[in-house]
Amino acid sequence: MWCIRRIALNLKINTCQINLTKPASVLQLLHSQASCRCLLSVDVKAPRYMSSQPKKLRTANMPAVKIGTHNGSFHCDEVLACFILRQLPEYKDAEIIRTRDPKQLAECDIVVDVGGEFDPKKHRYDHHQRTFADSFHSLRPEKPWVTKLSSAGLVYLHFGRQLLTHLTQLKEGDRQLDVLFDKLYENFVEEVDAIDNGISQYDGEALYAVSTTLSARVGHLNPRWNSKSQDTEEGFRKAMKMVGEEFLDRLEFYQSSWLPARAVVEEAVKARHQVDPSGEVVLFSQGGCPWKEHLFSLEKDLKVESPIKFVLFSDQNGQWRVQCVPAGLNTFQNRLSLLEEWRGIRDEALSKLSGIEGCVFVHAGGFIGGNKSQEGALEMARRTLQAAAKSPANGSS
Repeated sequence: MWCIRRIALNLKINTCQINLTKPASVLQLLHSQASCRCLLSVDVKAPRYMSSQPKKLRTANMPAVKIGTHNGSFHCDEVLACFILRQLPEYKDAEIIRTRDPKQLAECDIVVDVGGEFDPKKHRYDHHQRTFADSFHSLRPEKPWVTKLSSAGLVYLHFGRQLLTHLTQLKEGDRQLDVLFDKLYENFVEEVDAIDNGISQYDGEALYAVSTTLSARVGHLNPRWNSKSQDTEEGFRKAMKMVGEEFLDRLEFYQSSWLPARAVVEEAVKARHQVDPSGEVVLFSQGGCPWKEHLFSLEKDLKVESPIKFVLFSDQNGQWRVQCVPAGLNTFQNRLSLLEEWRGIRDEALSKLSGIEGCVFVHAGGFIGGNKSQEGALEMARRTLQAAAKSPANGSS
């Protein structure tokens, strides 16, 4: 499990001495399991959510900052919204006031998921009012997502870029910041928005239940219906800690693994004409880089005219593979499969049949083949492209 340097959940970390004078990147925020297990040994200092006492001494000119949200049963959207806000310098020491009392909410600097008002100028971010139907796309037309926003999505839309610049040290204008911002919404926050608003992923009855979503796990931290105590404060704190850890872990993955893979794929796509004049073959110097998602995205971003058909990469044994690009992320159909007569044939028999030295195999499904050399793997791709040009019926399968 990752160990988080500072997640502003009122965790007092005793086992790690950390310099907090400079903002840290998310890679500094998270430590490896091998080097530090301080997250498992923290002394949790419970926040005084409804207390009128300040957390630390303040002057009359420095009133305590307050984040307001509703009391009672809590949900993943306001938990995530509160966590995001608590990562920002201006809210890192904020008290979280859980109430539905309009007078108390009026005294809060920012209110999420309660109050019946959406007004960014006043820092009011509720989505329950009958007139509310906003999505990312309606508020930011350049974005594609049309899922109705919850308080999590509203806070992420208005504060997400600020959050990422603070956690990653990426600067405004950095294209990686734009990519991370979109990726975290599409693969983390949007799910929370949809579940909170009761939006199904598809029409019809589900074939099986998914009960381990982040929203479901937050829900399980609420008191049981028949529990003697219906106090939700401890559960809310646990939920914000859990949601925060998962958000930061996802951000760390995207910054340290997903983005570098995208850079590798982008470089290969841009250099594709150096591999083959057709521009339909890309080359990775080594295998293991997850490329499919990035390839489809970059083809659009870079306006690739002729869809890429094959990817070449070396395996752990120093041999080379030629893999077909699928027609989409969630299909086994290929844009162009390796030649049908090669499928299921191996070694010398395949080399003799194809006329290409060093052949190792072609899978019976036609989606991947192997050769002892890079040149041989490239030639397998070229021969397939040539055959498809002569006989388009060979096409995808």
